[in-house]
Amino acid sequence: MKVYMCAVCGFIYNEAEGQPEYGIPPGTLWADVPETWLCPECSVSKADFIVVDV
Repeated sequence: MKVYMCAVCGFIYNEAEGQPEYGIPPGTLWADVPETWLCPECSVSKADFIVVDV
């Protein structure tokens, strides 16, 4: 599982954890997150996220 970070605000999306509070269950791969999903902190799109090493 990978971790993605918003390049604008630093919000972290962890595939293992998902975002259940936003309807994305744990284990949801980044590719399966809807294109309409926006960063919950700053509202940018998935295109503004980068893969980070953890």
